[in-house]
Amino acid sequence: MKTPPTFHIRMIEPSDDASIAAIIRAVMPEFGADGPGFAIHDAEVAAMSAAYAQPRCAYFVVEIDGCVLGGGGVAPLAGGDARTCELRKMYFLPALRGLGAGRALIERCLAMARELEFSRCYLETLTGMDTAQRLYLANGFTPLDHPLGGTGHHGCNRFYLRRL
Repeated sequence: MKTPPTFHIRMIEPSDDASIAAIIRAVMPEFGADGPGFAIHDAEVAAMSAAYAQPRCAYFVVEIDGCVLGGGGVAPLAGGDARTCELRKMYFLPALRGLGAGRALIERCLAMARELEFSRCYLETLTGMDTAQRLYLANGFTPLDHPLGGTGHHGCNRFYLRRL
C-alpha cells in the first residue's frame, strides 16, 4: 500500500508568485471560470505575495516536496465591513486534491482570520465547484442567497459565510 504524499502549508514568498499565478490560471478554466467576472482576471494574481503583504491579509501556499501545488488566503472583504474577511483564491492542482489539504488550509486561514480580528469569513464560488462547496459546508460555512461586499466577481453564483 502506497503512503500518500505529505503536504506542507506556509506563508507565500515572492518566489512563489509565478507558481501561484500559473495554478490559478490552470485551475479556474477547468471549472469554466476564465471569463469576465472571475478572480483569474484580478490584478493581484501576478503578484500575490505583495497583495497579501498588506494589513490584515495573509496568503498561504501548499507544497509537496518543495513544489507549490495550491494556495489560499484571507483579506478584508472589498466593500464589506471591517469585521468581515474573504477566503480568497483557494485553488489546488489535481495532484493536491483528496489529500486533506483543503481542510487543513481552511483551518489555517480561519485561524489567521481570527488572529487578524475578523469575526466573519465570506467566500464566493460557482456552480460546478461541487467538491469545494462540500468542503465549505463541512467547515461551518452556510450558504447565502446573495453576494456581500463588492468583489467584482459577478461570474460567481454561490456565496457562503461563516462566523469565527
